[in-house]
Amino acid sequence: MQIHLVDATYELFRAYYSPRPATIAPDGRDVGAVVGLLYSMLALLRDEGATHAGCATDHVIRSFRNDLYPGYKTEAGVPRDLLDQFTLAERAMSAMGLIVWPMVEFEADDALAAAAARWAEAPGVERIVICTPDKDLAQCVRGDRVVTRDRRRGITYDEAGVLARWGVSPASIPDYLALVGDSADGFPGLPGWGAKSAAAVLARFGHLEEIPPNAAEWHVNVRSAGALAAALREGRDDALLFRVLATLRADAPLPQRDVSGLEWRGARRAAFTALCEELGQPRLAERPHLWQD
Repeated sequence: MQIHLVDATYELFRAYYSPRPATIAPDGRDVGAVVGLLYSMLALLRDEGATHAGCATDHVIRSFRNDLYPGYKTEAGVPRDLLDQFTLAERAMSAMGLIVWPMVEFEADDALAAAAARWAEAPGVERIVICTPDKDLAQCVRGDRVVTRDRRRGITYDEAGVLARWGVSPASIPDYLALVGDSADGFPGLPGWGAKSAAAVLARFGHLEEIPPNAAEWHVNVRSAGALAAALREGRDDALLFRVLATLRADAPLPQRDVSGLEWRGARRAAFTALCEELGQPRLAERPHLWQD
């Protein structure tokens, strides 16, 4: 079997910003992001044949990382009508019969990392597909057994793919992000460090602690190596903190212990039909190909 782990926060954002007409429910609410999310999940289940799935959301945008670094991402700048759809999206996926992990202290990415770690070696599991384009999740990739999938672009990254795309192994992704920064998550990286320099140095040394303080010991072809080494010496504490921010927490709490709990057994007919009526989407109620009851 394959397990599909879905970054539902990303799917919700993607649906919200897609160039389609507004979708307004009978009660006047904007529900376009939720409707787009549901169609995307139905396509995953029907067209891509997912049989076991878990969907993670950022029920609360802030997490423990905001206590570690004040510049870390918050709900600031997220449109109000999108934030208002998060709880509805969780309810909608549950009505569809999907397992939903609404994260509060942790982030959706942590839930996906925890699920991948928990079930990667479970009996009967052939592959885990993490459905997200987020490079953070590349750190979870293991060979071709745990992969990430950018469904919009149709690209799957196994371990060789991660190395080809970012120039480092999955284990070095948090170190890479610590050096180059992650604007989506709100931390800047170190001055002067870019994708090429970070990849070149980490390809040789793997982790921040292993990088010699003197650039003369690097034996790596990068520009301004001396300046990069100085930036790392002066900003080492920041880099280590940024790596903590970038490291996903495989100990995030998930209620399911057995992989059988992720099996999709179909939409819950009464709940899903009522939800589609609430959304003003009667045609959506006809889309599931499997029903629980």
